[in-house]
Amino acid sequence: MLERRSLKAPVTLGVVLIVLVVILGAIWALSNFIGGFEASKRSGVFWALFIIGSFLLISILAGVIAYFTLTVKAVRLNQRQSNFIDSVTHELKSPIASLKLYLQTMSRRSVDESQQRDFHRIMLEDVERLDALINHLLDAARIDRGNRTEGEETFRLDELLQQCAEAACMRYRLPRETVAVDCQPVTIQSELVQVEILFRNLIDNAIKYGGSPPEVVASIRPADGKENQVVVSIMDNGPGIPYDKRRKIFGRFVRLGSELERSTPGTGLGLHLVRTISKAIGATVRIRGRREIDGVDGTVFEVIMKHVVELPAEA
Repeated sequence: MLERRSLKAPVTLGVVLIVLVVILGAIWALSNFIGGFEASKRSGVFWALFIIGSFLLISILAGVIAYFTLTVKAVRLNQRQSNFIDSVTHELKSPIASLKLYLQTMSRRSVDESQQRDFHRIMLEDVERLDALINHLLDAARIDRGNRTEGEETFRLDELLQQCAEAACMRYRLPRETVAVDCQPVTIQSELVQVEILFRNLIDNAIKYGGSPPEVVASIRPADGKENQVVVSIMDNGPGIPYDKRRKIFGRFVRLGSELERSTPGTGLGLHLVRTISKAIGATVRIRGRREIDGVDGTVFEVIMKHVVELPAEA
C-alpha cells in the first residue's frame, strides 16, 4: 500500500499542474487576444508579445509534463529496486537458513553416515545456489559499469549452448533432456564470456518460467538473406509473455507479477543483462510467441548473432 500511495501522489500532482497550466494559458490567451485585437489591431508590439508569451507558456507546460514523466519513472524504478531487494534478501536468507539448520543438527547430535551424505549434498546445493546468485549480481555490476572482457575469441557457438544447457540442468537438478540442443557446428568470433552470460541467462529464464515440467529447445539457423549471421532460438513451454509486456521485461529489476505471489527465484536482472550484452556485442534480441511457430503456448527468444566465421556446409 505504501508503494501505491507514493506513486499516486506524483501522478495526481502532475495531472493537476498540467490542467491548471492549460486552463491558465487558455484564459490568458483568450483575454489577451480579445483585448489586444480591439485596442491594437494594427500594433506589431502586441503580436510580438503574444507570440513570446505563448512560447513561454508552452515551454512551461512541456517542463511540467517532463517533470511529471521523470517523477513517475523514478518512483517506478524505486519500486522495482524494492522488489529486487526483497527477492535478493529471500534468495540469500533461504540457503543460509538451510545451512544453519543442518550445521546445528550435525553439531548437536550424532547422525549416521547416510544422513551425513544427504546433509552434505543439500548443503552443497545451498552453497552452489549462493554462488550462482553472487555471480549473477557481479555480472550485472560489471556489465553496468561498462567493463569489457579482454577481447574477441573464435569459438564454437553450438558447443557453448551445449555447455550452458548442461550447467542449467545440473543447477536445477533436472534431467539432461530438459534442454534439447538442436544445433549444427557454427563458429563465431565474439567475446566468449559475454556470449556465455547471455545464453546462460536465456536458458535459465526458459527453465524457470517454462511449464511443469519445463521443456526447452535451443537451436541455431542461418539468418534469412544475411551473410555471416545466425539466429539462435531459445524456446520454452511456459504460459508465454503478453505482447504489451515484451519490451518491459528487459528493464532493470523488472519481474512480471506480484513479488508476494511469486514462486520462482530471481532478481529481475537476467533479461536486463541479455539486452545490455546483446547491444555490446552487436547482436539483436527479439521475442516471439510460440503459437506463431507450432500453435502451442510458450515463448521464443531469438538472438541474431553476427561475425559468423563458419557455417554448416549445407547452410
